[in-house]
Amino acid sequence: MTQIVLQHYEKPAARRHLWVGLLMALVGIVFGIDQAVQWLSAHPMAARGLEASLLAGAATGLGAIPVLMLRRPSERLMAPMLGLAGGMMLAASLFSLLVPAVQTVAASGTPWALGIATAAALLAGVGAMQTLDRRLPHAHVETVEADGMMPNVSLVVAAISLHNIPEGLAVGVAAAAGADHGMSLGIALQNIPEGWIVASAMVALGSAPLRAALIALGTGLVEPLGGLFGVVASSMAGAALPLALAAAAGAMLWVVSHEMIPASHRPGRIGAGTAGLAAGFAVMTALAGIY
Repeated sequence: MTQIVLQHYEKPAARRHLWVGLLMALVGIVFGIDQAVQWLSAHPMAARGLEASLLAGAATGLGAIPVLMLRRPSERLMAPMLGLAGGMMLAASLFSLLVPAVQTVAASGTPWALGIATAAALLAGVGAMQTLDRRLPHAHVETVEADGMMPNVSLVVAAISLHNIPEGLAVGVAAAAGADHGMSLGIALQNIPEGWIVASAMVALGSAPLRAALIALGTGLVEPLGGLFGVVASSMAGAALPLALAAAAGAMLWVVSHEMIPASHRPGRIGAGTAGLAAGFAVMTALAGIY
């Protein structure tokens, strides 16, 4: 790409080819958007899943607003906040993903084979997240200032994005499959305190409050990308829908076990973290009953 731009300025004759290429790219983008709109119009449940993941991700930006006026949450407050988010994610993976998957398996004509495949899909979701975590460089947001080290902003943003992808995936799959049961609302609610934590971490790393809030919003908008993948997977799964639900649940379980619970259960804060986890699970239990 750099060489093309250099040729554009060094050789006027090459400008025509550059503009033709840009025009072709623009036409391709417009065509792709038009096809996507038509596909979503023909699949209303898929459109609902994408919309749900978008709203859930946008809630992160809403939660970042307090950073414009307030300081970073204290360690005492952060433990129950992270525990609350973890409890809601844990309950969402159960009520909106695993329970519908198991019900579908039980109603199928081959429960043994489909049940084993569903369990394997759950483990595959865990394994996929573990692989991404191991291969992608990142730094966890809860460690900012906690151990005296100041990680690179891009590494923190990468960690947050990695965390948000399975959330969007789970919301997209559940909503598109008609098994939301309050998941999208629950994930949006838990993204609000998460947005405050993320934005305040960006401030601690030297970002201005407004820029920190925008970064938090940007990391939340990663969720629709996961939601889009979940929507497509759910729409194409057909009889294999339990596998898509279980894989999304596995990804969510990995995030809760690997990130949320350890972050909320730091020494001296275990009780507060556990209380937050139980409260989050209770909130999602109520939402699942209402919806």
